[in-house]
This record gives sequence, C-alpha cells and structure tokens, in this order.
Amino acid sequence: MQHRTHTCGQLTSKENNLNVVLNGWVNSIRLHGQIIFIDLRDRYGKTQLVFDSKTFLGDFENVKKLSLEDVLSIQGIVSLRAQSAINKDILTGQIEILVSNILLFNEAKPLPFIISDRNSAEENLRLKYRYLELRTEELQQNLIIRHKTYQAVRSYLSNNDFLEIETPVLMKSTPEGARDYLVPSRIHEGKFYALPQSPQLYKQILMISGFDRYFQIVKCFRDEDLRSDRQPEFTQIDIEMSFVDEDHVMDYMEKLTKHVFKTVKNIELDTPFEKLTWSKAMDSYGSDKPDLRFELDLIDFKEYALKSRFKTFFEADTIKTIIVNNADLFTRKKIDNLTDIAKTYGAKGLAWFKVGKNELSGGISKFFDDDLALEMIKTLDLSQNDILFIVADSHKVACSALGAIRIEIAKHLDLIDVDAFKPVWITDFPMFDYDDMDQLTPMHHPFTAPKINRINDLNLDQKNILSRAYDLTINGNEVAGGSIRNYDPKIQSKIFELLKMNKDEIDSKFGFFIEALKYGTPPHGGIAFGFDRLVMLLSGSDNIRDVIAFPKTTSANSLMDNSPSNVSNSQLEELNIKIKER
Repeated sequence: MQHRTHTCGQLTSKENNLNVVLNGWVNSIRLHGQIIFIDLRDRYGKTQLVFDSKTFLGDFENVKKLSLEDVLSIQGIVSLRAQSAINKDILTGQIEILVSNILLFNEAKPLPFIISDRNSAEENLRLKYRYLELRTEELQQNLIIRHKTYQAVRSYLSNNDFLEIETPVLMKSTPEGARDYLVPSRIHEGKFYALPQSPQLYKQILMISGFDRYFQIVKCFRDEDLRSDRQPEFTQIDIEMSFVDEDHVMDYMEKLTKHVFKTVKNIELDTPFEKLTWSKAMDSYGSDKPDLRFELDLIDFKEYALKSRFKTFFEADTIKTIIVNNADLFTRKKIDNLTDIAKTYGAKGLAWFKVGKNELSGGISKFFDDDLALEMIKTLDLSQNDILFIVADSHKVACSALGAIRIEIAKHLDLIDVDAFKPVWITDFPMFDYDDMDQLTPMHHPFTAPKINRINDLNLDQKNILSRAYDLTINGNEVAGGSIRNYDPKIQSKIFELLKMNKDEIDSKFGFFIEALKYGTPPHGGIAFGFDRLVMLLSGSDNIRDVIAFPKTTSANSLMDNSPSNVSNSQLEELNIKIKER
C-alpha cells in the first residue's frame, strides 16, 4: 500500500479521476447489496468511499465485516457525485472514492459509546475512554482552536519584544492562597519541593534581572476545590513588564486579546475595552465578573423599602432590586427557584411583587400603601406586567445573590446574545478581604501594590485601601487577572506583617524575594490569562474539560489512567515516607 496522498478533508471536484490513497477511521457504514458506502474520517474531515463488487479488487465479503472505528488505508479513483447526492455540509461533499484496494491496519472493539453522539454516554464514561472521545469532531475542533490560540499568543508577544523564558516547575513552597502540590525530595530527606501555583515570584525576579518584557505559557497547579471551570493543573499565559503602570499593561493586553480573537475566530473586538471599578461592578451587576451582554442593572431600593411596612427591610444594610418585564413568565415555581438561588449566596429569602395598572400585586405588595405604590411606579418608571425581585441583607450578600438571580433571569428570558463578546476591565479592587475568622487576607495576592502615597497609610483603615489590581472579564468569565507589584521591599514586608506573618515566617518563606527587591527593582506589573478558560470562550464550550486533552474530574481524578494511584513501599522508602493509617 502506498503512503497517504491526501487527507479525508482535502479532495474536491478539482481532483476528479485522480488515483489517491487515504488513511483513517471508519465513521459510518451503509450496506446496499453489492455496493457498500463507508465514510472515512481523520482529523481533517470525512470522505465517502464506494465499494462496488464489480470494480473492487479485494475480498468484497471482508468489507462487509468492517466495524466502526476500524483503521484503514484505501486506494481508489476520485469520482464526482451525482448532483442529487452532493453533501453541502462537508468540504468533500462533491466527490467520492471508487475503492480498488483496502488495507485493514487494525480492528476496533465494540465501542462503549457512540462517537458521533457524545450525549450517548455520561461524562465519566467518556473520560474513561478519553482517547475515543477525542476522536469526536467537537473535541478535535476545540484542540485545533487551542493550538491556534497558542500560536496567536506567541506571535503577538514575540513581535512586541516579549521574551519567552521558562521558570522552575520544582520550587519552594510559597503559599499563594490555595494548597500547594508537594513533591518529596529523595536526596534531601524530609524536604519538599512545591509545584508552582503560578510563576509569580520568578517573573518578578526576572524584572529585577533586567528582562523588562517576559511571557510564558505555563502549567500551574493548585490543590483546591474544583468546579466546571477549574482543574488541579491548568495552563496560563504569564506576562510581566517593567516601567509600566496599569494603563500600559491594559493597553498591551487589549491588543493581545483583540489579536487572538481576530486570528483564531475572525472576531473583531471593539477597543478600548470598557472599564468598571470593583465597587461599580458589584453595585450594578452583583459580580466582579459581570456579563455585559444584556441590561438588567441592580437598582438601589432602600429609599422605597424603608417607606413600606415590611419589617425585614429595616434590618438590612443594603436593599437592591431588579426590574423585569414579562411578569407573566414568572410562575410561582420559577420564583421559588430564584429564591433557592438567593439562599445559596446567604440571603434569607427573595422578596417580589408584580406591577399592574397603577397598583401592585402578589408577593409583598400588601406592605406598600397605594401612595407609595404610585410613587414607585412614577419614579422608577415601572410598566404594567413588570415584576420586581428584591434582596435585603449585607451589601455583599444582597449584591451577590441578586447578581446570580440576574444571570438566571437572563437565561430564562433568552436575553443573552450568545454570539457577542463583551470584554470589561474591573479595577480598584479592595486591597484586603477578611476570612471566616475575620483575619485580613489579600483580595488578589500579597505582591499586589496598594493605592497609597506613604507606607504609613497601610496602618490606617485597611478595609478601605484600594489595590492596583485589574481583572479582564468577558461574558461573565474572569479571563485574566493582574496588578502593579510592590517593588519597594519595605512596603512588601509591611504587607506580610499586616497578614499576621512574623519575621521568622517572612524570612523562611519569602526572605530570598525580599532580599532581591533590595538590589534595584524597577516598577513593574503584569497579568496572567487563564489559557484554558480563554480557549473555552473561543470554542463556545461551557466546560473547561472540553478544551483540555486529558482533564481531571471535579474530584481531581484521571479516569483513563486511574491516577492518582498507590505506589510501592520501595518507592516510599526511597523518599523516607510512611503512609499513616487512619
């Protein structure tokens, strides 16, 4: 058999009467007496094969025994299809191959699921047989998009004087929020490396070293609770620049994002991207990852709520509402569903009422007298058949709960333009947050620079200190996050102290970094794109596992190779590790 002359997605009417060799997998089989039709598939496309008992030189009966996903090589003549048989849905739809010879490379076992229909099997079964699922057109296209995104990122950054520099995978454990994955050292008994949560310190040290523009498409690892848009190992586009401020970084990253979308999907993004402060985003959309493809702003309702007789309102710090038309589309069951969503964000419940002709009805309407109802209808410009959803709670709970309801309502009313992309920068984040123990924690990470004029300002009200951080959000997904960094060792040390780290702890975990900052550190900042999440957006998928070749489950298992797995006692002994029995 000759080597492949063409792919299964290449031949057109221009190759009519050409003698060709194709290799691929059996995608479908149709038996029609003395004629057999087979669609042969590779990653480039599909081509229809015709086996005619009158012209086929091999054993025709053996062709009848072929099964789905058998691997073949065929030789034959390109022939034009009859006009009525043209398939306009595929590139090779004008032709077919009259097969003269066939070589069966390998037979396939009966399939655990139908490859042409991913929905024919649960995800866990598909992940177990991931090598089969990767043959589906959807996942093959996703990985092609992933490849194109790699190349687009590299070309833009390389053409703009960024150097691609690798940083260590085995590094010092310097916790950045999530748990580290630890790697025991065989040579250094009792000591451990950590897999990087990010190359954060190394890329800042590269700035100290004089490499003013750095990037890396890098694997990172975080031992944390997982969701559909997270994996224990993930890829990020890591970028750092010297002698820049926030506007410089955002300008370059807008151009990068615009280049990627144009190159990969031929989508033109409007620049400059919209900017929202964190406070504005939370107040208006209930999220620091707002989806701007539809309206439905959150509105302050406290002025009217406190004129009502609904006692719950008087106990709340913040009272927000969403005004929605088409009240008749919100059944009691749907309202109960929205209430459940609000409760998952800590809200005690969800208040509501409908607007009629100069009156209110349903829900908590009885707590609003007629004059107040008319006032609201006039000043809030309410229309007949509007419905108002209200959450009264702390500012964080009220905004977050109503923000989640906003998204659900948009889905319910089909308000989201699925073909649109709306990037937005979120800026002016609080520098600090508080954990469940009311301990100060960094909103982003401790290397983010605060918006202060003097170091003594850090001793004042930490709750109100803003940071020089910025996130890029597209369609409700955080695509990238970055900041201007601390380049003054005194400020960096002070932030560690505010986070309740003592001197010994600072020296142990970050002493090398503080020392490096003392040797002429330029002002610098950077950003990291979630590469998997970016590809997920570009592919139109809503599951990050669909754009990663070999993903883990939400419990961090690989069902295909059954990892993580036990190791032998001899391996553990080499590492001086003993498994503790519980």
